[in-house]
Amino acid sequence: MKLAQENQRVLLISSDGKRFLLRLRAGERFHTHKGTIDHDDLIDKPLGRQVFSHLQHPFVVLEPSIHDLLMHLRRVSQIIYPKEIGQILLRLDICSGKRVIEAGTGSGALTTALAYFVRPGGMVYSYEAREDMLRVARKNIRNAGLDDYVKFTQRDIRQGFDEREVDALFLDVREPWLYLEQASQALADGGFFGALVPTTNQVSALLAALKERPFVAIEVLEILLRKYKPVAERLRPQDQMVGHTGFLIFARKVSLEPSASPAVGEASACQEETP
Repeated sequence: MKLAQENQRVLLISSDGKRFLLRLRAGERFHTHKGTIDHDDLIDKPLGRQVFSHLQHPFVVLEPSIHDLLMHLRRVSQIIYPKEIGQILLRLDICSGKRVIEAGTGSGALTTALAYFVRPGGMVYSYEAREDMLRVARKNIRNAGLDDYVKFTQRDIRQGFDEREVDALFLDVREPWLYLEQASQALADGGFFGALVPTTNQVSALLAALKERPFVAIEVLEILLRKYKPVAERLRPQDQMVGHTGFLIFARKVSLEPSASPAVGEASACQEETP
């Protein structure tokens, strides 16, 4: 049984489905359209249970998921949505121990997801040129408790990346095709490359540039998400859907240097020796 702790973030869901993310602090009170809830009534109490406001409206108190944290981030820019983030995590092969570069940071939504999945042995190196963006992203990462897994750098990435032999690199910048040389220098051979752009002409420019550099297995994706109203008696799509938010481009970086050929008379490692 998990107990809610002071300074922990919890998710409250009201009977009408509205969601609230709050950090628990002793002595504070949470105000909603359905009444107030004292933080003291949640601290050191079990998660995954029903609680009631002072007006006796029911809420469910839960431990938030990474999806909940992403959707409640403070935003000063358009974030990468979870529907794209899921594909990014899978196609960049993100898991514990991986070293990943991203640029630019923006509000830190993708940063948060990357850090969540590379922990405890990995690291995210996040590059952003704007100090105002970094201030917000740092706060969002701190609120998520992921400070130890992110290194922020304020820099125009024309100057390149400090890291070498990283496992994956993702660009969320206006003209990603301008930085493929810097990406190639940072990525390990076989490493995963990804980018997000909003328009087809940007996709075309990036594809042309990728063809001129050591990238293979190039793919372009667009993900549309349509939710349904969860009412068994009249199941139908919701009136609004999350349509186009961007195109995803993925590739793998390879080495263009030829492998050493075996000396004459020596068997290749891939050849079976004849008895």
